[in-house]
Amino acid sequence: MPEVKLEAWLEETRQFAPSPAFAADANAQPGIYEAAISDPAAWWRTQAYRLVWDQPPTQTLEWDSPNARWFGDGTLNASVNCVDRHVAAGRGDKVAFHWVADAEGDERTITYRDLLSMVSQTAHALTELGVQKGDRVAVYMPMIPEAVVAMLAIVRVGAAHSVVFGGFSADALASRINDSDCRFVVTADGAFRRGSISPLKPAVDEALASCPGVKSVLVVRRTGAEVGWVDGRDHWWHDVVERQSTTHLPEFFEAEHLLFLMYTSGTTGTPKGIYHTTAGYLVGAATTYFNVLDAKPESDVSWTAADIGWITGHSYIVYGPLINGMTQVLYEGLPDSGGQDRWWRIIEKYGVTVLYTAPTTIRMLMKWGEDIPRAHDLGSLRLLGTVGEPINPEAWMWYREHVGGNRCPIVDTWWQTETGTMMIAPLPGITATKPGAAMRALPGIGVDIVDNDGNSVGNGEAGYLVLTAPWPSMARGIYGDPERFRSTYWSRFPGRYFAGDGAKRDENGDIWLLGRIDDVMNISGHRLSTTEVEHSLVGHPAVAEAAVVGASDELTGQAIVAFVTLKQSALVDGDDQTELIESLRRHVATTISPIAKPRQIILTPELPKTRSGKIMRRLLLDVAEHRSLGDVTTLTDPTVVNMIATLMTSHSANDD
Repeated sequence: MPEVKLEAWLEETRQFAPSPAFAADANAQPGIYEAAISDPAAWWRTQAYRLVWDQPPTQTLEWDSPNARWFGDGTLNASVNCVDRHVAAGRGDKVAFHWVADAEGDERTITYRDLLSMVSQTAHALTELGVQKGDRVAVYMPMIPEAVVAMLAIVRVGAAHSVVFGGFSADALASRINDSDCRFVVTADGAFRRGSISPLKPAVDEALASCPGVKSVLVVRRTGAEVGWVDGRDHWWHDVVERQSTTHLPEFFEAEHLLFLMYTSGTTGTPKGIYHTTAGYLVGAATTYFNVLDAKPESDVSWTAADIGWITGHSYIVYGPLINGMTQVLYEGLPDSGGQDRWWRIIEKYGVTVLYTAPTTIRMLMKWGEDIPRAHDLGSLRLLGTVGEPINPEAWMWYREHVGGNRCPIVDTWWQTETGTMMIAPLPGITATKPGAAMRALPGIGVDIVDNDGNSVGNGEAGYLVLTAPWPSMARGIYGDPERFRSTYWSRFPGRYFAGDGAKRDENGDIWLLGRIDDVMNISGHRLSTTEVEHSLVGHPAVAEAAVVGASDELTGQAIVAFVTLKQSALVDGDDQTELIESLRRHVATTISPIAKPRQIILTPELPKTRSGKIMRRLLLDVAEHRSLGDVTTLTDPTVVNMIATLMTSHSANDD
């Protein structure tokens, strides 16, 4: 493990306890950890009754590592749990989604009764097109209500969805369709991004040239752009769906019935088709949403600012919130679609109470300045969350002060596509939080930090993060490749799930995530975490955001190359820029070690990010090592990486 010095980003040692008023009303109350620790299986069996079952389970867990069966003899329908139950309980007029389009003023309000009608019609349409129980259906959609409707209709009829992020290329789409043998595709003619049309149907057409097994394509008219058409295969949503009955009698399926696939990319090999099954995943999503995001369906308006093409959108836009009967904002655009204050206007207009987003986005908003959120009334917010990567303390504090008004608890959550739902996070009514710390494992989750030999490390030591016991929402495998599932996740530490992340407990035993193990650099024999160097850079008052890679170096094995965006108030030119770069290098040397001083720092206006807000460090490594660039189609702005490559070649290395 890296020889990290956590002091470099643990300078912010303040703790923030929940206010007495928040704690008194919080969903999670003292005693929840003790109940889960004393008998985890019994505790999860209790959580299973957050769902509605056709046949309630009498079994809880069957475990033969790495194979799990949760609630195995129960039967249920995921769509019923998300929609029908609320209408049947008399809550049909409750708003399910306030949909906000990329364009200003384009909005829709969808109640649970509306949602049930739309899902029922779509279920009939899918059946008419030939979709049957057990089929896989690819969904390649923008962030529009029909995307959620399609997912719920697919699982309603017993098929499984494979949602492919709308920014992926035709080749990436084709590989996922073929790997999972999808026979049906749901898409749209295109999407809007800052007012411009991003085509989707043309990419589907290109992909299907190498996917002969696809029988039908269902297309939503979103942009009105002209698209190619294959008669007999392609069908307009408004022609097929909107003429169907608005009532649909659901079938119920066994607990371990396949619910969805989601593909994750690694540094090597083909994308992995992680698959989740119905009951365990739904229990995990419902429980964690209720406890961590403190779901209050009678008063909350929640906003998970993510895309359904990623696991965050599955668990905390679709399944977790809908099972809990929440009202949500569903937003199509980017943070600055219509202006850098677009998010704050949305929060103000709809009275958003819970905001859950990525640290990368927080740093972007931070870069634009606190004057922008200050100009809006964000007083409705009561809880803030972060997801996707470790958050640096400076961004955590900015989020708390300038978005949450120093009154909103922050829940920093760690989890993965493979875990299905949150694993490590504070419980907002119980846990005193620290800026940048994920704090502790959630009730019912077993976590440890171990050394190379699998032995637990003590407080103050870094190690490998492992999950020590099965949990309901755990992935059941890699589609079609059980051996790859075992070797990737369960072989490094037999009987334990190896997450691929480094972590450290501080002196109080609280957990700090250090990022991916494959993001560890070996500098002259010293192993350093890219996350720690990034946190050090962002701790400099001039820096808004930083991404660090370890580039090959003949002398040191690897050398640190940092890509930095500055706050608008810190923008400089010429000699001042050179002086600032030297200041940044000295800052890293001081806060971590002279060994960690970057060989080169490139000041860039933007970093290459996917449309979900993740920094594409792989492309930055290609730039740093002067390699040809890989696929850039998933980027929000593909030209950014070329701009950075130009800057790279025009700057000399900043060596001593």
